[in-house]
Amino acid sequence: MTGSAAPTFDLVSAADQARFMALQDEFAAAYTGLFDDPSLPRTVVIVPSLSLDPEVLAKVSGVHHYEERMLCMLLLLRMPRTRVVYVTSTAIPDTIIDYYLHLLPGVPGSHARARLTLLSCDDASPAPLTQKILARPRVLDRLRTVLRGEGPAHLSCYTVTGLERRLALALGVAIYGCDPALAAWGSKSGSRRVFKEVGIDLPDGFEDLSDPAALTDALTELKQRRPELRKAVVKLNEGFSGEGNAVLDLTAAPMDHGLRQWLRDRLPHMAFEARGMTWEVFAAKLGAMGGIVEEFIPGAVKQSPSSQLRIDPLGRVEAVSTHDQVLGGPSGQIFLGCRFPADEAYRRDIQARGVAVAEALARKGVIGRLGVDFISVRDGPDWRHVAIEINLRKGGTTHPFLMLQFLTDGRYESGSGEFVTPAGQPRCYYASDNLESAAYRGLRPDDLVDIAVVNGLHFHAAAGEGVAFHLIGALSEFGKLGVVCIGRTHERAAELYRRTVEILDRQRSEENGGL
Repeated sequence: MTGSAAPTFDLVSAADQARFMALQDEFAAAYTGLFDDPSLPRTVVIVPSLSLDPEVLAKVSGVHHYEERMLCMLLLLRMPRTRVVYVTSTAIPDTIIDYYLHLLPGVPGSHARARLTLLSCDDASPAPLTQKILARPRVLDRLRTVLRGEGPAHLSCYTVTGLERRLALALGVAIYGCDPALAAWGSKSGSRRVFKEVGIDLPDGFEDLSDPAALTDALTELKQRRPELRKAVVKLNEGFSGEGNAVLDLTAAPMDHGLRQWLRDRLPHMAFEARGMTWEVFAAKLGAMGGIVEEFIPGAVKQSPSSQLRIDPLGRVEAVSTHDQVLGGPSGQIFLGCRFPADEAYRRDIQARGVAVAEALARKGVIGRLGVDFISVRDGPDWRHVAIEINLRKGGTTHPFLMLQFLTDGRYESGSGEFVTPAGQPRCYYASDNLESAAYRGLRPDDLVDIAVVNGLHFHAAAGEGVAFHLIGALSEFGKLGVVCIGRTHERAAELYRRTVEILDRQRSEENGGL
């Protein structure tokens, strides 16, 4: 059973789509030579626009500072002839930029700074960054001027929508990311269709639901064929980080002719994961973007691993990493952070499933980074893996891994699922975007750097381990901070995280007179 409406995505004229594909083809033709030789000149324009559902984004604390999550890509400046352009809604304080440039291995900060261009729209409104850029002809002209430099250029975006395609066309450069025409494969409904095509396990459920009536029909059929089911999950097609999810408790559902009406009456009372979400808003979004219904996967021992992959412009698939996601929220569906690598007991299994999904997407023309999320339940000695969703974009697991890669100059070994330094030593990390406390409010970027230096909370290049911060701009107003703790083992990474929290808590307690 499915609804009748497919998800809607940005429409584009045939001529503009042809122009966009020509830019992408040029990028693919130059890709091998350019990316095999880091000494060649190039320009990377980083546009960390959160071109996602604005009402759901508004529920995320300090969300406008999430444009800072891609600052790890400033470490591309370690390549001596690479220029980086980083565009943001509002200016990023120099202290934060200096923090990242000082992380560069073997490159003088002044040399890197000369190859970095920072552009701001000076606009803190909730509109997507890319929309702000397109509305500012002088910002576009400045970008075109920078792009006239030596070597080819491309855009690197957090996600690629019709807005980013318009920007690529306006600048005449390609995007290293998924064509928006293929974005439906990264929706919740599209994910389910790909999983079925590949033949991997997925939750029992229905996709392409477009209104409350279709939702009620799907829930009714799911409960009738699975009488033992105690919970179901409703997901908006373009929800992210679990914020577009809602859980419906089915324990009291009558198994008779009154089931359909009971379910219809219960929809407004679902447990919404996003803070402040209402049924009226949720139903409107369901009509606009569609959604799915799935069984809630139970399990006494349950993990939420994720496989990260990359499809290059030539269609080649590379396994990038695996993570165990750290989840929270009312029913454990909100992304809080991650542990790398995923549990040794199953990381190669989810990697293999992720590769199969990526290969299917590559055949459809998808390129760029993507993630495939799972729920893994242990039944006796074995693990059962159920594929949940595909994210055709950079995600919460992207920037921590890039930090590890850039800081250590190491590599991911797909055979073992481990990351090793040039000396062959393994590295793990614990990362979080949600180190948050009201007590941290008022700490400025300069204060954080001072605390880090005094207490040794920084990355030690010689040892190849330590702490790196992100989301620093959210600290003073929201008391929120991101952190990547890199260690030789999972235990060492967790120890560094605990020490970081203890130091920040103690510092603020002492400053507040122990109150």
